[in-house]
Amino acid sequence: MITARSGKIINYIVGQYITQAIPVPSQVVADDARLGVSPATIRNEMAFLEREGYLIRPHTSAGCIPSDKGYRHYVESIEVVNLPWEEQRLISHTFHQVEKEVEAWVSLTATLLAKLAHNVAVVSLPKSTDCKLKHMELIAVQDARALVIVVLDGAKVKQKLIAFDEAVSQPTLTVTSSKLDSAYNGLTARQISDKKPELSPLEKQATDFLIEIMHAEDSQEYQEPYLEGWHFILNQPEFAHSDRMSTLMELVEARGLLKVIVPSRLSPQGVQVIIGKENKDEAIQNCSVVICRYGLPEEATGTIAVVGPTRMPYSHTIPTVFYMSSVLSQLMAGLYGRETYGEQDTE
Repeated sequence: MITARSGKIINYIVGQYITQAIPVPSQVVADDARLGVSPATIRNEMAFLEREGYLIRPHTSAGCIPSDKGYRHYVESIEVVNLPWEEQRLISHTFHQVEKEVEAWVSLTATLLAKLAHNVAVVSLPKSTDCKLKHMELIAVQDARALVIVVLDGAKVKQKLIAFDEAVSQPTLTVTSSKLDSAYNGLTARQISDKKPELSPLEKQATDFLIEIMHAEDSQEYQEPYLEGWHFILNQPEFAHSDRMSTLMELVEARGLLKVIVPSRLSPQGVQVIIGKENKDEAIQNCSVVICRYGLPEEATGTIAVVGPTRMPYSHTIPTVFYMSSVLSQLMAGLYGRETYGEQDTE
């Protein structure tokens, strides 16, 4: 258990290293941290924090830098505040300039987040775990062939050419689709499968096609996320002269970055911070990830994250990610006709 003074030393060194990117000597801590103790006491405290794994001394004669454990102490001690009003206003104004569609929102979020966080922004499109039927329609094409048009929650439209066992007219298809639309509206594929209405052979076939389309949508992997801000991370000294950047780029080329950065247990609410070796994949254990869900838990959710060096300005990145996730959640709520969720929380 570290003392309050030791905690202040850790946080001071983290703050200095985030800003300067050079080891912090004990004399600087003694001169600037205003702890009211002698330089010798500061040196002893820093030596203790080294032994406890909070600080690292790159060279014998050098100052100290934070370890992952030191960054973790710093993050957990941050009193997260709201994003500055001028940044909130910029975000709100910019979103009013784009089309009201999910892809445009997500693309803009990635661009703004990278600009505000000065690191790589990763934003996935929202995905429904169990999509729900909003509307279906059957249109005769030729003989026994028809086009089934399915509208799912989130304004997703799917269509497929299907073939019935026998020829069917448009009036019959209109009656069939009207009956099924009324019976299944608002239900998931599983709920439709469990429902046992009395159906004609034609209606049963149409139901099977509908369930097939909805199952295909439910089983889809997340689409490739929107990525922005590579030029920011290239300018960081941690990535300027090493193979760390090439490792990240290999993940992107293999379409694996999103899978790697999302923790196995991502909270449905609040911001999570994964630091260095806390990351499950070795490829990003020199990075930190600030990540959050957005959307509606019962409808569709996506992921918004910032990836950068462990020397990340957490006190600004955390509220930025949270605010951007809140904006996307509000937009999704309007799309789905729902209320948003979540209070600010950081892990």
